[in-house]
Amino acid sequence: MTRLDKLDERTDVAPASAESLAAAMRAALADIERPNPPGPLSTSLTFGWRALLKIKHVPEQLFDVTVFPVMFTLLFTFLFGGAIAGSVGGYLQYVLPGLLVQGVIMITMYTGSTLRTDIDRGVFDRFRSLPIWRPSALVGMLLGDAVRYTISAAVTISLGLALGYRPEGGVAGVLMAVLLILVFAFSFSWLWTFFALVLRTPGAVMGVSMLVITPLTFASNIFIEPSTLPSWLQAFVEVNPVSHLVTAVREFMGGMDASGELSITLLWCAGLVAVFGPLTMIRYRTAG
Repeated sequence: MTRLDKLDERTDVAPASAESLAAAMRAALADIERPNPPGPLSTSLTFGWRALLKIKHVPEQLFDVTVFPVMFTLLFTFLFGGAIAGSVGGYLQYVLPGLLVQGVIMITMYTGSTLRTDIDRGVFDRFRSLPIWRPSALVGMLLGDAVRYTISAAVTISLGLALGYRPEGGVAGVLMAVLLILVFAFSFSWLWTFFALVLRTPGAVMGVSMLVITPLTFASNIFIEPSTLPSWLQAFVEVNPVSHLVTAVREFMGGMDASGELSITLLWCAGLVAVFGPLTMIRYRTAG
């Protein structure tokens, strides 16, 4: 048999062999049980773990949740204590719950800049191509940030206890206060995720975030009683969501009934998620 005859023979049997191979592959794949697709909770927790791994590899990210709370607590307590309350100890009992709130809220703005950085690097283009629950990448990132917020709260409370702060609400009151702050921070962070998808650079996200956070924290009841303020400023403080959050935290940590302020704060949380959650997801589908 010549080489040409052998080539013709291989050409004749190739289609039959290809069909047999395809049939065998289909049969093999049909016998394999496909894994269930990951659910929203599992994918969100996976992305949350990713956020924590970033802290492991870049521990400098913990700088803001450890140094800033110490600096804010010492600075404002000793700077305003004698002038406002007559003593540092007396002022500490009033201001520490507010500083606890301020410390966490100030940190939330880094959520937006981190997200903008990931988007610029093309990371979220790959996430959008995965067959997973669409919001899981963002929800997981916010859940990972909740660990950072918890560290900030722990540092502030520990320093306050060392300086002489004594929560009359006990451990339960402190835990309820911290939990409420974490819920508010999670809801509030959806605003920064929206900014990260609208603005073009991490620096722009940080700049706009400061423009929002500064009036919300300083024009509130964190440092002073609103009754000492001008009437027009009192009107803003009374509707400021941060003021309601601070009041609820003070009542929890002070052992008082916080049901009224708790309800208002949770309504704000629901409103923030209801507004900026959908806006973020709409923008997330097309952001580059």
